[in-house]
Amino acid sequence: MNILRIRDAADVEGAVRAAVAGEQPLEIIGHGSKRSIGHAMTTNAVLDLSALNAVISYEPHELIVTVQAGAPLDEVVPLLDSRNQEFAFEPMDTAALLGVRPGRGTVGGMIGAGLAGPRRIKAGGVRDHLLGAHAVSGFGDGFKAGGRVVKNVTGYDLCKLLAGSWGTLAVMTEVTLKVMPKAEAERTLVLRRLDDVTANRAMTAAMGSPYDVSGAAHLPHSALKAARGALAGLASTGQAATLLRLEGIKASLPHRGAALAAHLASFGAGELVEDSESAALWRDVRDVAPFAADGPLGAWPVWRIVCPPASGGGFGQALARETGGEVVYDWGGGLLWAALPPSVDVVNAHAASLRRRLASLGGHATLLRADDALRRTVDVFPPQAKGVAALAERVRRSFDPESIFNRGRLTRTLIS
Repeated sequence: MNILRIRDAADVEGAVRAAVAGEQPLEIIGHGSKRSIGHAMTTNAVLDLSALNAVISYEPHELIVTVQAGAPLDEVVPLLDSRNQEFAFEPMDTAALLGVRPGRGTVGGMIGAGLAGPRRIKAGGVRDHLLGAHAVSGFGDGFKAGGRVVKNVTGYDLCKLLAGSWGTLAVMTEVTLKVMPKAEAERTLVLRRLDDVTANRAMTAAMGSPYDVSGAAHLPHSALKAARGALAGLASTGQAATLLRLEGIKASLPHRGAALAAHLASFGAGELVEDSESAALWRDVRDVAPFAADGPLGAWPVWRIVCPPASGGGFGQALARETGGEVVYDWGGGLLWAALPPSVDVVNAHAASLRRRLASLGGHATLLRADDALRRTVDVFPPQAKGVAALAERVRRSFDPESIFNRGRLTRTLIS
């Protein structure tokens, strides 16, 4: 494996131009924490961005931070925390789920993956907080998209395309992100004993209430039993747990918590969990702690399923019953994490039936954790309709006509 270690943006441009001239595809990495997501890339050369790790500027009063793409989140997040600010979309830490060393995620990887946490239902996703980017295209040319303020676009907002592109469009070298003040305090209302469908109704009712819920998750007891850390404490009662988070001014939370509990009284009595304990619960929900690679379900493939929130409970309950798998619900039922036991026919691995049923709901599924053999036989990312695939290919070719960046990551290569 040929590893190209660069020092600055000019080095990136030079490396890409050389790769284009030599028809050499490049795998783009920061610290490689998400390398196992997607299909194996058809390249033996790596463009290592880990040296691009500086914080260029941080303006707390303007609520913006500009960093190089290889900056570790473990350094940027504490910097924001020191000024009582945060990335409001709660970037997911995939280390435990994928079984890699913690603290290796970078800002560029966060944007490229686009995996937002529980607060997405209120604050939006990664792309909604990306204001601007400097990047290098597949032509070897540097370009700038967006800027340093929210309203800075009069044409195509190109930087938004980089979020969730998994490094297939361009090499980001520097990004500017919007940050937000952290809430003064938080509380979590915990409801017990609800089945998946009833919990889905409770989460829908909570999110439709006037109490400004910022997180809505449900964990069946069978999934809780596999958890460690904060969520493990919820498993001791032998009951499922439905979690509803409130954030804001400390003085308002007792009233809002009591009012939300009264609003949901038909679903049973709730208990309130405060501040640090509440924050620990939501970190475990964000990072899907019950399915950690070193836990009881660590050998099972894990699917990330997005569907209409009102359909999540019924779909997940049926999926768990039919496959013998475990499901965790987030985003009020709009995001399902499913750990499914490998089927007898490993080539199928439930993928065909899962995606067929999701298509009727308008949802989609990504195989986020799987071994190499399974990733060779199953489409990791959702297959696209013909027209959407053609449009996506036109966009990709406008950035990277020779498919130099992360070739093969998004689409399985069929072997005849």
